[in-house]
Amino acid sequence: MSNLQLSEAVNRVQPSATIAVSNKAMELKRQGIDVIGLGAGEPDFDTPDNIKEAAIKAIHDGKTKYTPVDGIPELKEAIVAKFKRDNELTYTNSQVTVAPGGKPIIFNAFLATLNAGDEVIIPAPYWVSYPEMAIMCGGTPVPVACGANQNYKLTPEALEAAITPKTKWLILNSPSNPTGAAYTKAELRALADVLLRHPQVWILTDDMYEHLVYDGFEYFTIAQVEPSLYDRTLTMNGVSKAYAMTGWRIGYAAGPDKLIGAMRKVISQTTSNPCSISQWASVEALNGPQDFLAERNEVFKTRRDLVVAELNKAEGLHCPTPEGAFYVYPSCAGAIGKTSPGGVVIENDEIFATELLQHGNVAVVFGAAFGMGPAFRVSYATSTEALTEATKRIQNFCASLK
Repeated sequence: MSNLQLSEAVNRVQPSATIAVSNKAMELKRQGIDVIGLGAGEPDFDTPDNIKEAAIKAIHDGKTKYTPVDGIPELKEAIVAKFKRDNELTYTNSQVTVAPGGKPIIFNAFLATLNAGDEVIIPAPYWVSYPEMAIMCGGTPVPVACGANQNYKLTPEALEAAITPKTKWLILNSPSNPTGAAYTKAELRALADVLLRHPQVWILTDDMYEHLVYDGFEYFTIAQVEPSLYDRTLTMNGVSKAYAMTGWRIGYAAGPDKLIGAMRKVISQTTSNPCSISQWASVEALNGPQDFLAERNEVFKTRRDLVVAELNKAEGLHCPTPEGAFYVYPSCAGAIGKTSPGGVVIENDEIFATELLQHGNVAVVFGAAFGMGPAFRVSYATSTEALTEATKRIQNFCASLK
């Protein structure tokens, strides 16, 4: 029996529910069970060929050595150009940091800035890792409920009520994981008006799903809407979702020199540089052709409309139509209190998801993991055939509840 004593920090942290669901689905598939996994947060498209070719060329060119800890100059230049082109934001290379994925960007920012007692406002439903990373870095997550009646978005009134003298960060994620909700320019303007009254609050805007918006939605990020917030905003993005490069592990952000410098110090003593080959591939992703984005978005929109329509036919479910990302977040309030075919009472959304996997062979992520239920997250980043079958199974499962 090991006598290893784990740290208090790690004991306060919960494992990632989204990763757990994906692992469970893969495990059942390996056992020969016909499970449809709707838990993965990654596109089912392949990385575009021009990006792959850039990576292959980098290998042949010997670009296989250490790089500067927070990114090669060529990638930083591409990121600076992207922010100018897409978001009307002007940065220099020294204001840009590159890390092995979006998670290290957030973690490095928190580790560089949070002290014990500092609060991080996190609109709920939220991506599962936000509160856990705040806790690991000594901060206190402050979830703010943003229900379906608010279209899963933070209101100015709720933000004002959540801010205290100890508030250090506000996290904004648009479009959202898990709901797909995206903030309009007017909605960001209203939040900015609150933030202007509270100069101690910094903003971390997670724009990872920026290019995945539908129905003509016009995308804005908060420092673009209110330039006065530029000096206390960390604008974060990455190549994972839009360019189908989740496994390449490249996230990036831009912000004030002092913050980026502190994050550089953290990364120099932790992960050090992201993969050199992935960095060169990302240069091509950002500088190369972007026309495929619109084509893929059309496919995602078709899938979204299919999933929303079919889930709203299921007894006890209500599924709003999101503006972006590749998730929907249906409420399962109508199923709570019913009994599954296995005789289990559906007391909460975690039990709902467990019984759905057990009796419907569909893997979803339960809403409590995202800080708000009863609901669950469905990823529609999979084939139309799989989604059609999965929604049929969910309908049958809901009909079987008594």
